[in-house]
Amino acid sequence: MILAPSILSADFGRLADEIAAAERGGAGLVHVDVMDGHFVPNLTVGPPVVKAVRKATRLPIDVHLMIENADRYVDAFVDAGASWISVHVEALPHLERTVARLRERGAKPGVAVNPATPLSALEEILPELGYVLVMSVNPGFSGQRFIPSSLDKIRRLRTQLQARGLTTAIEVDGGVDASNIRALAEAGAEVFVAGNAVYGAGDPEAAARRLIEAAR
Repeated sequence: MILAPSILSADFGRLADEIAAAERGGAGLVHVDVMDGHFVPNLTVGPPVVKAVRKATRLPIDVHLMIENADRYVDAFVDAGASWISVHVEALPHLERTVARLRERGAKPGVAVNPATPLSALEEILPELGYVLVMSVNPGFSGQRFIPSSLDKIRRLRTQLQARGLTTAIEVDGGVDASNIRALAEAGAEVFVAGNAVYGAGDPEAAARRLIEAAR
């Protein structure tokens, strides 16, 4: 399993220290939530913050683009240091082109699906993906309550991947904490985005360790 702490919940005044603490606790990715105030009702960060994170850690940076016209910006995020980049199936009419561009640039391509989006939306693009990001909350804000039906969605996605012989990873984002991470792992998730569960407890290193232990 890979723990991917979301810096959206971190103290930006101490961002390098916050990332380092989670890394000491066993984090395997740094997750960056990018929001544009259009596709989702919030506004967060852009490539300059990713560039700053790149200087602060050797971990891969996992950028989640919750934005319209993401295809216009993927190069800027790769240039800033992103290693994984996910875009939303709901926001891109030419999804295959964007995924192909990410592969061309050497980034691991991912596609995110909102809670109400059926898995059938991924049927054609699934073989081209490095990972699928299953949203277990409606995107836009940190600290939301986990949607329980996400467990069944992850199980069904895992079954589909196995039936098609695909090694695509499943990432889950939204309300992940010690109370549900084990169930998410058993359902088939492998990458776990956690914001408040890591940075909201005051000790990111210890919190990251607890989550990893709970998942195992």
